[in-house]
Amino acid sequence: MSASTKVALAQFNAHVGDLAGNARKIVAMARQAHAAGARVVLTPELCLSGYPPEDLLLRPAFMLACQEALADVARGLADCEGLHVVVGHPHQFGERGDVRSKSVSVPLRCNAASVLSGGHVLATYCKRELPNYQVFDEHRYFASGRDAGQGALVFEAGGLKFGVLICEDAWFDEPAQLAKAAGAQVLAVLNASPFHIDKAEERQQRMAQCARGVGLPLLFAHLVGGQDEVVFDGASFALDARGELAARAPMFDESLTFVELDGDGGARGEIAPALSFEAQAWGALVTGVRDYIGKNGFPGAIIGLSGGIDSALVLAVAVDALGADRVRAVMMPSPYTADISWLDAREMAQHLGVRYDEISIVPMVDAFKSALANEFAGCTEDATEENIQARIRGTLLMALSNKFGAIVLTTGNKSEMATGYCTLYGDMAGGFAVIKDVTKTLVYRLSRWKNEQPTVRADGSIGAVIPERIITRAPSAELRPDQTDQDSLPPYDTLDAILERYMQEDQSIDEIVAAGFDAAVVERVTRLVKINEYKRRQAPVGIRITHRAFGRDWRYPITSKFRA
Repeated sequence: MSASTKVALAQFNAHVGDLAGNARKIVAMARQAHAAGARVVLTPELCLSGYPPEDLLLRPAFMLACQEALADVARGLADCEGLHVVVGHPHQFGERGDVRSKSVSVPLRCNAASVLSGGHVLATYCKRELPNYQVFDEHRYFASGRDAGQGALVFEAGGLKFGVLICEDAWFDEPAQLAKAAGAQVLAVLNASPFHIDKAEERQQRMAQCARGVGLPLLFAHLVGGQDEVVFDGASFALDARGELAARAPMFDESLTFVELDGDGGARGEIAPALSFEAQAWGALVTGVRDYIGKNGFPGAIIGLSGGIDSALVLAVAVDALGADRVRAVMMPSPYTADISWLDAREMAQHLGVRYDEISIVPMVDAFKSALANEFAGCTEDATEENIQARIRGTLLMALSNKFGAIVLTTGNKSEMATGYCTLYGDMAGGFAVIKDVTKTLVYRLSRWKNEQPTVRADGSIGAVIPERIITRAPSAELRPDQTDQDSLPPYDTLDAILERYMQEDQSIDEIVAAGFDAAVVERVTRLVKINEYKRRQAPVGIRITHRAFGRDWRYPITSKFRA
């Protein structure tokens, strides 16, 4: 058996556009790894620029700055003798970029990885397989390595030869086979794969197929952190040549994970535990809130706390993400707010130790009705008056946001966003939609799960943070007497099952009906999805936790007569 070689998977939270900050983090982690005896450090995909940089890539100044930052990283590691660091970054061949590729006659932008050692950039590899589905649109920004005349990149370090791949490359057979043919003994895969629930297991299974297919161990360095609506879950890992798990980093945390490679296809390291379905969803929501607010410089968050389950869940997530001192809850009772609503809201705020205020909207509702009395004379009350209440609340929350700088976190769930059971400029008013991709049934599931976790309350006791009555009472917007959600919507179990088939699985109306759902209910639900697209286009960005979320995943026309 040959001597072992230590490598490090540098899983970190990159900040899009913070080239200097990302470069410092790469250098710091690489130096730490070198001090611990690592001879190779593998970083995530496009970690130098942050991912996804989107249309920043179209700016020549940005591309030039990325090139300079890469050189800074190389110089910062010049004294790390024997260390090779693989850095993910955007790269341009041609005008104002690398002109070493003689086959390129016009500038080409690539998703690249460079090997740094001894203060220099030794070689650069360009991603060959460019994803163009779900949240990905890499064809808009990048040329394939094939177009840049690039082949496999294999480098030697610590007595082993490493073949470099980038994310999607490892989902196809050719790039790994090319690396092996060029002499690779280990596959080193840089990744930035947006999270959805159970994606980590899917990735690991596919990479195991890749490792077994070429008979080589595989290293998988993955990004962690939130970027606008997408979240990266980390969980970097290493597999041996049989595709067996040899090491794994924790989910949703920065880490430097060490792997020992023995040169005979073996690998070993520490394996962090996998997370449950609920823990994955919770981790993604907390990460998304923490990074959206932190990276954008908001001092804190404001939440309209209604006494209902949606705002309760958002409050619990926000406190886990930011701490109680950066979260403010505002209860805004209307003429139809039940006593138990403000009692439960007050109790939950006390459990979590957040600032809690009550602002009655009764005088404002009366003022609006008085102002509109002549215009509405002879008309019966309907959703108009309900929406006025929601819009008053939205105005109050946005006023507090403007005055104190904290961002308003909206509390609408995916079921409501799908069917339009929400008010433009009312409960949709805010800066970040925490549970926009969480169906109502999952709201209940996560709330129960959170209450089962040992949580230290503000008074030092340990127990549930969401009052049980919030979970068990019938959901209601409380905008008219004795209102419940099911006055306007099918039961949530039925609604969410239809939405899953229609949205997630792209089933037609006829297919859903054939599966046993009532035809009238299916027609009604799918019609609501279609006619409320205009609302969703005006909704704040929110966290993606499924493989089909409203936002980058969902690009349907507002104006359309297609039925199925």
